[in-house]
Amino acid sequence: MLNQEIKNKINQLWDLFWSGGMANPLTALEQISYLLFMKRAEDVGLVKEKKYKWSIYTSEQKYKADLPTYMKEVFNYIKNLYSQQESFAAAMEGAEFRIEKLSLLNAAIELINVIYAEADKEREEGQYFQDTLGDFYELILKQTSEAGKNGQFRTPRHIIQLMCEILQPTIDDTICDVTAGTSGFLVGAYQYIISQNSDEEVKIDENGFPKRNSGNLIIKGSKKEEKLTKNTFFGYDIDTTMIRLGMMNLLMHNIKEPKIKHIDSISEKFDEIEKGTTYSKILANPPFTGRIDSLEATTSSKIYKPIYKDGKRAKQIIQSEILFLERIIQLLKVNGQAAVIVPEGVLFGSARAATSIRELLLNTCSLDAVISLPSGVFMPYTGVKTSILVFTKKKTKKSGFNTEKIWFYGMINDGYSLDVSRKQLKQKPLPQVVNAFKDRLQLSDFDRKKDHFFVSLDDIKNNNFQLSFNQYKSFVYENQEFEDPKILLNKLLDFEKEIVDGLEELKEIL
Repeated sequence: MLNQEIKNKINQLWDLFWSGGMANPLTALEQISYLLFMKRAEDVGLVKEKKYKWSIYTSEQKYKADLPTYMKEVFNYIKNLYSQQESFAAAMEGAEFRIEKLSLLNAAIELINVIYAEADKEREEGQYFQDTLGDFYELILKQTSEAGKNGQFRTPRHIIQLMCEILQPTIDDTICDVTAGTSGFLVGAYQYIISQNSDEEVKIDENGFPKRNSGNLIIKGSKKEEKLTKNTFFGYDIDTTMIRLGMMNLLMHNIKEPKIKHIDSISEKFDEIEKGTTYSKILANPPFTGRIDSLEATTSSKIYKPIYKDGKRAKQIIQSEILFLERIIQLLKVNGQAAVIVPEGVLFGSARAATSIRELLLNTCSLDAVISLPSGVFMPYTGVKTSILVFTKKKTKKSGFNTEKIWFYGMINDGYSLDVSRKQLKQKPLPQVVNAFKDRLQLSDFDRKKDHFFVSLDDIKNNNFQLSFNQYKSFVYENQEFEDPKILLNKLLDFEKEIVDGLEELKEIL
């Protein structure tokens, strides 16, 4: 989470743009993100020429007089650096630096320098898992009417961190997010890989996880570095602004060739363009948008098979979260793994589509875990109940299921308050979840009175393939004994007498 100082500075930045005449929140968001990108471009070594480095052109006097024009030149220079990369060039097509007011630009530069100084301070104090651009995006959207539209909620970075710790991505993986947004999941996977390829002293971060952040075991110029920075991270999104933010975010984390495509991953067009594409790891939190335009939806779905009338495709009622889950199953390689956040309705819904997707999941994959998240994880946007599904794709059997038993875990809290403030608590429960997940097969515990337990496939089948934690948890009622009401009443009368006597003594003194 952002510290209060960074939040204050970002709010000031937002106010600056608003009062400076840039009233469209998404335009302001985009322009501020360009500034953050230009600052970070020097820090991670994307810019080699001295005159195009942030520290030079924002401080030397010769650039001051016409700084807006010069920074437009710098922005175009950075864009052209990656013009050979098809995904980046497509994402940045039409992107323009539009800050023309010198006073606004100077004030913004000053605030951005402070924001990054505070981010560095956070890192030194134990916040190694950082996504400054993603955090900035979320904070700005909270102040606009755009926050939470279409069921899109940015996943809290500590939940992303939890999912990465469970999935344990490596350099050898191809890692995908089917609804990439600001690329938070891909950044999280990268930071996990960096931590696992460092031999420095281990430190504990603010969420209780061991962290190292140098990545010094990945030698510069090696095949490992080439693979990690150019052929590891992939994503899809339908929003141009999100793709630009996601691309810049990955570049800011030294991913040299991010591959984010502008396409709806549950569309028929995706079937054609990405036919045969598979990944070894998928991390995702698809939007809970509900019904979608079925006429453009994928035709490869087994859950929502297209219907045709008079030679034309007919409209259908399609739940996007179900279709996204099916697409993720399709995109996984055999033995590939996924960690996906889904709304609780997918896990217990009795409609044909909900039941069918659960049956398909158990049939084609080994469902390794259902981790029930507390209801306030996505506050202040929504209190909707969600769970993380962790599963491994398997070869399709001629008969029977690939899942034999399922491990359930019920999280009481995630280390943060579950109200709109989402303040960090003293407890650090996330490492406990990861450790329990790793040890689950050794314990093989079926005791449903505990916070985590296994449920057999037979029990799942007998319950219409329901996968909700609360469906199987045994809640134990503990009978509480209270004192006799007459005794309690006498105690209250005694207390009242003491109060009256005390007041009489006070009255005499006065």
